[in-house]
Amino acid sequence: MSATENRPRPQPRAIAGGVSMRDLLASCAAAEAVSTPPRLPDPGTGGTEATARTHPKAA
Repeated sequence: MSATENRPRPQPRAIAGGVSMRDLLASCAAAEAVSTPPRLPDPGTGGTEATARTHPKAA
């Protein structure tokens, strides 16, 4: 055996890349916000169609 075979191998380390957990979570929240389509209005909440039917224009 040579001297190099007796050396323990260094363990690989997980490198975070210098990004804090706070920044990582903020970027995930921002990505979800811009990639999620807006919700449709609930049918019974009084959108523009419901207002037009209940309040007709004056003659």
